[in-house]
Amino acid sequence: MRRLALVALVALVVVPAALASEARPTLEDLESEIMCPVCPGETLEQSSSPAAQQVERFIAIRIRAGDSKQEIKDRLVDQYGPRILAAPPKEGFDLLAWLLPLVGALGAALVLGFAAWRWSRGREPLPPVAPLDPELERRVDRELARLD
Repeated sequence: MRRLALVALVALVVVPAALASEARPTLEDLESEIMCPVCPGETLEQSSSPAAQQVERFIAIRIRAGDSKQEIKDRLVDQYGPRILAAPPKEGFDLLAWLLPLVGALGAALVLGFAAWRWSRGREPLPPVAPLDPELERRVDRELARLD
């Protein structure tokens, strides 16, 4: 009974806090998820360009207005297009950006696994090694001793 009460108490504290963080994001929450509109390959936190500062000001205004993280992102996408987001959307054609690396890694693992299995099964056992002739063994020992 105590455990159930403890779980319920934790849920009452954690869930609203998680929802509040979504409802009231900070600029730091969004800086790594939004690209600079003029700097190729740089997020807002990496860029110090005037365009990045303008987007940061826009985000700060929208946060003060009470917009959620998703609402701010939607407004930026409306204004700049989907390339403003650091991560591509997980829908439509952009879903390939998420799936292709996984499919490629899985395919490579399957190919390597099959190749290793085939390589290990395709080897023929080595023929038994016959002992050296005693005269030849003495001769090899003398030559090796001479090299020391």
